[in-house]
Amino acid sequence: MIKAAYLRVYVPGDGSQEPAETPGSDLREVADYGLMSESLNDGVLTATWNDSVYVCPRHPRLRLLEGLLGFRNAYPGLTAELLIPEEVAERAADELEALRHRNPDAKSHILASPWHVPLRWFSAFDPEERSVVEADGTSSVRYRTTIGQADERLTRSLVILQAAGFQDAVIDQVQELHNWINGFDEDDLLELDYGGVADLFSDGALALDETAADIQASLSALEAGNLDEASEHYARAAARWAHAQSLTYMN
Repeated sequence: MIKAAYLRVYVPGDGSQEPAETPGSDLREVADYGLMSESLNDGVLTATWNDSVYVCPRHPRLRLLEGLLGFRNAYPGLTAELLIPEEVAERAADELEALRHRNPDAKSHILASPWHVPLRWFSAFDPEERSVVEADGTSSVRYRTTIGQADERLTRSLVILQAAGFQDAVIDQVQELHNWINGFDEDDLLELDYGGVADLFSDGALALDETAADIQASLSALEAGNLDEASEHYARAAARWAHAQSLTYMN
């Protein structure tokens, strides 16, 4: 099964909504567009943070359709047709349009990344928001912050990257993430969960993983015009994730 990391938005709730299956479980379900590693039944994930209860709507059908079309659009030309045939993409697009027409307020509260955590995700978090958590006898890493704080950090990241003259391809990816979180309230909870990707690291490596600190240090050095230091911190973060990211292309 593909291991994935998750970026989730939780909104205030009372926990009374239907619970969802635990992400990363062995559950698999055949969908119209392929094999899903999670149930297509609606439900919510719950989190308790700062003595308050938050819920994360899964909207699995919406995420399935958006993910399929986004995956196809990432590969231009004949490659897209080989991966996702045109007729399948058209059917998915029609269903997505109908779904949004029935429920205009529906939006994805979850981003998933196979085999690794994109480094740009870390720019939304402060290193102090990191925690090592235990689940089913294994270690994982989690970051939590508010949408308002994440918005400020991503805005700062964009200003720094633009001032440093980075290519549009780099800036656009951070801008896309910024646009996504702007669809939520500033008091909502943003969570980065290593999920199944944590299994690719030893407990010791997870305990010493300070990727957010390296990314924030790289941005600060870049802002100060210290390109060597910025490159050093970014290279350290990239090297930490090189093996995990390589599995994305191998698969």
